Amino acid sequence: MRSKGAEMKQARVFDSLAARRLCALAGAAVFLAMGWAQAQAATVNRLIQQAGTGFVQSLPEGTDTVRGLEFDPRLAGVAEPEIHGSGAAAAAASKSVRSGGRKVNRSIARHRGRGDDENESAMSRSRPELQLSIDGINFRQQRLANGGNQFSVEPPDQALCVGNGFVVEAVNTVMRVFSTSGSALSSVVDLNTFYGYPAAINRSTGVPGPAITDPICHFDADTQRFFLVVLTLDADFNATGRNHLDIAVSTGPNPLGTWNIYRLPVQNDGTDGTPMHIGANYAGGGDCPCLGDYPHIGADAHGIYLTTNEFPLTTDGFNAAQVYALSKRALAAGAASVNVVQFDTIDNLLQPDGTPGFTVWPAISPDARSFERDNGGTQYFMSSQAVFNDSGDDNRIRLWALTNTRSLDSASPSLRLTAGVAKVRRYAVPPLADQKNGSAPLKDCINDTTLATPYGPGCWQYIFLNEPAHDEVLSPLDSNDSRMQQVSFANGLLWGALDTAVKVRGREQAGIAYFAIKPDVDDRRVKGETKTQGVIALRDNNLTYPALAMLGNGRGVMAFTLVGMDHHPTAAYVGMDDRRGASDIRVAAEGVGPQDGFSGYKAFGDPPRPRWGDYGAAAVDGDTIWIASEYVGQTCALSEYVSAPFGSCGGTRTSLGNWGTRISKVRP
Repeated sequence: MRSKGAEMKQARVFDSLAARRLCALAGAAVFLAMGWAQAQAATVNRLIQQAGTGFVQSLPEGTDTVRGLEFDPRLAGVAEPEIHGSGAAAAAASKSVRSGGRKVNRSIARHRGRGDDENESAMSRSRPELQLSIDGINFRQQRLANGGNQFSVEPPDQALCVGNGFVVEAVNTVMRVFSTSGSALSSVVDLNTFYGYPAAINRSTGVPGPAITDPICHFDADTQRFFLVVLTLDADFNATGRNHLDIAVSTGPNPLGTWNIYRLPVQNDGTDGTPMHIGANYAGGGDCPCLGDYPHIGADAHGIYLTTNEFPLTTDGFNAAQVYALSKRALAAGAASVNVVQFDTIDNLLQPDGTPGFTVWPAISPDARSFERDNGGTQYFMSSQAVFNDSGDDNRIRLWALTNTRSLDSASPSLRLTAGVAKVRRYAVPPLADQKNGSAPLKDCINDTTLATPYGPGCWQYIFLNEPAHDEVLSPLDSNDSRMQQVSFANGLLWGALDTAVKVRGREQAGIAYFAIKPDVDDRRVKGETKTQGVIALRDNNLTYPALAMLGNGRGVMAFTLVGMDHHPTAAYVGMDDRRGASDIRVAAEGVGPQDGFSGYKAFGDPPRPRWGDYGAAAVDGDTIWIASEYVGQTCALSEYVSAPFGSCGGTRTSLGNWGTRISKVRP
């Protein structure tokens, strides 16, 4: 959830960190030259309690009507135009929520980087590995879930976990369960209801409930449990800053049964059992309360690991990634209380350039045979460095190792977090991804000034009282900031991938860099040897938001979105091999139209921030890999868009957005 719309000005990050920690870094120089660090992060141990139960409920869908507050002001910096027919209650609620709303910049990259010259990857005309591909959740289903008591949200943050014959997908504020044969086993369920909260917004009163975002999901074959985690901002978040990770754990191997729910506060201001993080200890950051942004999940033989990026709510800047370790066995058993061990990566003093961790992504292994058992059990993480540099590039990947994880099952866990770096080929913060021209009726509607409506001339007047500028163009798409994406530990190798700038035949565009690194760790240090690495790129097109999973035999699949001059946003993938790297690019589902959502247009925030997926997902199920990517599976013209019901285009989208997701099964 870097931002759900246009963001505030660029964060002021880390300008004085090296100076403030010069002494520590001087002692670290010899270690960093060897590619490893000997450092220990401070820990905080606390307990969280079971907070209730949840289950997948079926609720009616809402209607195609734009009403009252469409964008949750706790998550977005977009404009909220006054809407026809909103009612006095909704208008009053809109005003009260918007006042004092917290708008946090959640992307810290200073500059875009320069791409290296790359050969384009080959496109495959056959799909021998693709066994199944179905549509997942889309914008319309998310917005109309729970009787329409939902917000319009971009981009589609996507979670996927698979096991025991079930596929669980969660996108933004909703979830759905499928069978592994591709049949839907549930309706699209809003996560507010699933976690036991009031609706995201009550359309009758205009009163918002807690705000849910950034779902992540994992099926643990070891315990036969599904884990679904979201970041939740309390309804009074603007006043209190309270936010927490809500951890749902299925009580059995069937996700359609009951789930136990635990709530882990992450505001880190000394309330609700959290440590107090003081800005004087941080560079570019500030005092908490803070936002536990962009959570991700990993697992080893003993624990479930959650990581967040911590941003202060009262100032620009970034504090540090946080790491939370919990006993997998206690969660799976439905324990009344569970130990949590928290690590603040700013305390890991011997870091490259003195920078803390950012998007420290925990690894997931394909099966219990792949878990690292040495050093009392070891969980690995990866993160990138380019976001910290004025140049927008770097040639280091940071490795993290949490050792003695078996102590999580004891009354007094004693874990150690260490970090080091591995040298890799240069990668860089990528440019925006241009789109292929196509029908974009929301854009056309904003630009129209002549169409007759009940409220006067102009398509836009059908919905809004205020009149925007009529000069919208098809927006490029965000292609991320080179932060690490999904990490896999299999066959003794740590795999990761990220978005990078590339140059193909002289043209700058977005591509994907991937790395397979052999970690070497004990309780004092981490080293890494890069075994396989590469870049995938396609002339005149962009590859964005990779999600990678590997089998224990050294083969795997990486999913991503393909978009550019030749492709509307498309779900694509490559095969991966620990010796040969990436295969040719294959298409799981071709996009049929451009992304045409509110975050790409000035009417909703100037300058616009064209959002496109903060992450996809990949999950191992036996000898197959399931992948989930964002794509656009619908298109329509303005004439169909303005036909009743307005903006629905025959029930394929809503007036404010048209993203979709694709779920595919691939045998490596």
